[in-house]
Amino acid sequence: MLWLALYLPALSLEIFARADPAPEPLVVSVDERVQQVLIANRAAQTLGVRPGMGLGAAHALVPDLRVHPRDAVAEHAMLERLAAWAGQFTSQVSIVSPHMLLLEVEGSLTLFGGLAPLREQVRAQIAALGFEAIMGIAPTPLAATWFAHAGREVEITDQATLSGALAALPLACMGLAEKQRDTLHGMGVRTVGDCLRLPRTGLARRLGAELVAAFDQALGRMPDPRPYYSAPARYRGNLALPGSVENTEGLLFALHRLLQELGGFLLARGAGVPALTLILHHVKRATTEVTLGLVAPSRDVEHLFALWRERLERVVLTAPVEEITLRADALVPLGSRAGDFFAPKHADPQARAALIERLKARLGEDAVRGLALVAEHRPERAWRYVAVGEGEGTAPSTIRPLWLLAAPLPLEERNGTPWLEGALALAPDRERIESGWWDDGDVRRDYFVAHSAAGARLWVYRELTGPRRWFLHGVFG
Repeated sequence: MLWLALYLPALSLEIFARADPAPEPLVVSVDERVQQVLIANRAAQTLGVRPGMGLGAAHALVPDLRVHPRDAVAEHAMLERLAAWAGQFTSQVSIVSPHMLLLEVEGSLTLFGGLAPLREQVRAQIAALGFEAIMGIAPTPLAATWFAHAGREVEITDQATLSGALAALPLACMGLAEKQRDTLHGMGVRTVGDCLRLPRTGLARRLGAELVAAFDQALGRMPDPRPYYSAPARYRGNLALPGSVENTEGLLFALHRLLQELGGFLLARGAGVPALTLILHHVKRATTEVTLGLVAPSRDVEHLFALWRERLERVVLTAPVEEITLRADALVPLGSRAGDFFAPKHADPQARAALIERLKARLGEDAVRGLALVAEHRPERAWRYVAVGEGEGTAPSTIRPLWLLAAPLPLEERNGTPWLEGALALAPDRERIESGWWDDGDVRRDYFVAHSAAGARLWVYRELTGPRRWFLHGVFG
């Protein structure tokens, strides 16, 4: 087996900072009671703020410093969302609290073209989500976590070199209890290698058998089973904004990050979304829900982002927004979809769906509709409006034009021949339609295909009752 540990050293800070395209000075305090800087972002550090500093001193250096108490619950929730996102790389993902994921990647190497391409994809995508990550790679899960904790981005892929690589690591990477660490320091032990050179029996007696077992697990001498994370059936991700946002343009950066997270979630399941809901959390107001329906399920992040950009242009905020939540209530397997009479068989149905979705996002759901055939002989009643993507009915066996006029156009008649900028040449075959006697739409007509002097192919009819006038009813493509 081969394990990739993904360590997020700044997770406490990044859950508050990743929605900000231009981060301002920000720190996370130990908690609401302990007014001390736990971690500071780069902007705050540039101005002299350091971990361990009191908040009063930090504010003296940076008067407009943003401060958030550490939120361990939010950190774990984010780690679970990242575990679901990481499923795109492997189905075997474990959470190592509080700030680490473990991915068993040996079975994924062929799919991604080797370890180096896989590692770089993980690195690029986690950075795009707004997280700094340190990766450790080793044949055992515990060794991978120690490498990552130590900041050693090594790739140990075989057991033979594992012991030597671990020996150079500092004790701090092991996450020892304070008492264990102090005891070892008192014995002059500073590295993992120093520990490994101590007699096992004495080490177990003084510091506990668990420590010796940990060394055996790290070296692959003892099994180290890990529980794999089971992702939820639906996606729900939220992101706190850096301040109160008063226009929808200011939501786009944060929304794009949530969509990138969603993309990994969907890729892990081989699924797409037919619709999405964006919840806007207002300052001292009820939330606003904005929906986005798709013609065809998708997981293409940039396509979804383009649709949301169009959709949000039609949204007027009723109050400033302080947080957004993206929700996907239904997932569907992605598969090929056939075209229809709007496009030839070789046309790209995904391109057509993308166009329809952008039109709906820009113009509104009700402004873009589809057509479906109805079992009715009268041409003007043989169709109806439907939601885009609904069934189209069965095409009639008789010939029909692509374009039907909203109302038949009366034609001039000369010497018994219909006339439209010249005499119309009628095809010999006719289609007689007599229908609607039971309602208010009684029709009795003979339909012909006609050709105009200009070469247009038309659909005309002559009434069978009354003055027997000629009408133009449709135009062939």
